[in-house]
Amino acid sequence: MLRAKGSTLKFKGFLAVYEETPDEKVVALKPKDDDKPEEDEAASLQLPPLAEGDVLSLKKLDTDQHFTQPPPRFSEASLVKELEENGIGRPSTYASIIATIEAREYVEKRDAKLYPTELGFLVTDLLVQHFTEIMNVEYTAAMEQELDEIEEGKDNLLNTLHKFWKQFEKVLKKAQAEMKQVKAMEEKTDEVCDKCTKPMVLKWGRYGKFLACSGYPECKNTRQMAGAGGDGQPDVHEDVAKEVCPKDAQPMVLKKGRFGPFLACTLYPECKTTKRLVRGEGGKLQVEVLQPIEEKCPDCGNDLMWRRGRFGAFIACSNYPNCKYIKKKEAREIGLLCPDCGQGQVVERKGKWGRFFYGCKRYPECKFTAHNKPIPEPCPDCGRPYLLEKETKKEGKVIFCGNEACHYKREAA
Repeated sequence: MLRAKGSTLKFKGFLAVYEETPDEKVVALKPKDDDKPEEDEAASLQLPPLAEGDVLSLKKLDTDQHFTQPPPRFSEASLVKELEENGIGRPSTYASIIATIEAREYVEKRDAKLYPTELGFLVTDLLVQHFTEIMNVEYTAAMEQELDEIEEGKDNLLNTLHKFWKQFEKVLKKAQAEMKQVKAMEEKTDEVCDKCTKPMVLKWGRYGKFLACSGYPECKNTRQMAGAGGDGQPDVHEDVAKEVCPKDAQPMVLKKGRFGPFLACTLYPECKTTKRLVRGEGGKLQVEVLQPIEEKCPDCGNDLMWRRGRFGAFIACSNYPNCKYIKKKEAREIGLLCPDCGQGQVVERKGKWGRFFYGCKRYPECKFTAHNKPIPEPCPDCGRPYLLEKETKKEGKVIFCGNEACHYKREAA
């Protein structure tokens, strides 16, 4: 139950002629209160003379409790470090490896950490079960070694591919015959369909597991499963389950689409109302709340409201589709009169693909545009009425002339 630790020197050995002293730097960094003579430190490590059956008195009791912490989740940097240590991949392939597992939704990136998704768990389990020899670190590292030998001329490419395919072909045919069809699987649950009251079953879809009515195709009701983010399910805030449809006051259910989890009305497809979910405090999903708009539509007089499209949030009329008014974002002026027409101000605009550029406020009457920011300063070499400003990783922020025949350039102040 109780344990005491200490040491007693029985025989000096080489210490009789040579004994290491503490590093001077370490001694210098110690607080003055902790400085002790070496004799006192040695004495503190010795056990007192004890015998079996002695009664000991309690002087001090420390009640510190420690819990085993799980290892931290991989980040992109720590995953690359792990690949390097195991000899998997090369510096030129690390970026493509991480991009592939993220693009195929095997992992989800949250707060710079990589969380495995339910799809990632499923694919990994199936591959490990049916491709045991290939799905291990040693095999992958050995394959990298064989590729190095081909590069060095020690082995032949066709010979390596022939050996690999001869083994892989047998495993592949066996997997095609024995691997279970996940999409065709159905798992019974205690949930009941809120449309036709038939039992719901658990199915696999493109975006992971979901609940579907067993009366399909007569009833096409589906529902997303909510769980805790560690097992591949979205980690949602408790208030999400209380959300109701603003149109028909029906409860909303969690679904998952190509842009991630969202809330949808249970009366779908009759009602197609949805609500966007965003990450809040603690990384949990919660309903996105946009600031109210205290403006009226200039076309029909109804209230303006926030809407969200494929290019982000925008302000539009609440009477859509009867009124299709959309409020245009105010263009930001940069303090330069258009050098082409001399009448309109040059403003910052946003292109179709989200890239900013600069153009005349009188568009389409004036079609002046510039990809880099114009500066109201004439070129000292060619006399062009304005210069351009851009920032690069190599040179930093520079000011230059847009005239191809002129090579004027200088560092920005």
